[in-house]
Amino acid sequence: MEPGRHCTPSWSWRRASRPAGRPRRPLASSTARACGPPKPAAPEGEPALRPAQRDRGDAGKKINGRKRHILVDTLGLLLVVVIHTANIQDRDGLALVCRRLRRRFPWLRLIFADGGYQGETAACAAAQERLRLQIVKREPGTRGFAVLPKRWLVERTFAWLGRNRRLAKDFEATLASAATMVHLASIQLLARRLARA
Repeated sequence: MEPGRHCTPSWSWRRASRPAGRPRRPLASSTARACGPPKPAAPEGEPALRPAQRDRGDAGKKINGRKRHILVDTLGLLLVVVIHTANIQDRDGLALVCRRLRRRFPWLRLIFADGGYQGETAACAAAQERLRLQIVKREPGTRGFAVLPKRWLVERTFAWLGRNRRLAKDFEATLASAATMVHLASIQLLARRLARA
């Protein structure tokens, strides 16, 4: 079976002799057996998604999977995490981050973001939550790699989170469990820092 194709099982009826009064039951054909065991239902509170909806990729990068949006403080410690399918653009995902940020940290006023979050959609999403969005841009004449101020804080946090085996790749089956693993990795990081102090 080709990867990425969906399998719809076709059924055949058993034609062998059976005891009287026993109802017919369908047998799975070879096509259905090739699909593997049946998938469990979606957990409560999470929408049931077909594999095509769950694994849609980013249109620009041609990848499947998920995107992680994290918001960190000036020390690089996690404040907010939002994980969604990769088919949602970064600037649209900022609205989800801003909503969660406003509920948990109503006193924050300024967010630094990279170039993926520029545009009117992201600015409007931040303004609706009474936040100011400042895009960290590269110097016009720079070539090659350049450390951007404030941007390296988020990249360093992603590196800290990437030390955890379950976050190195996308192993989680649901978006909720992926976000939970990011929170657990952050708790582990804080606990280690407290133990050293």
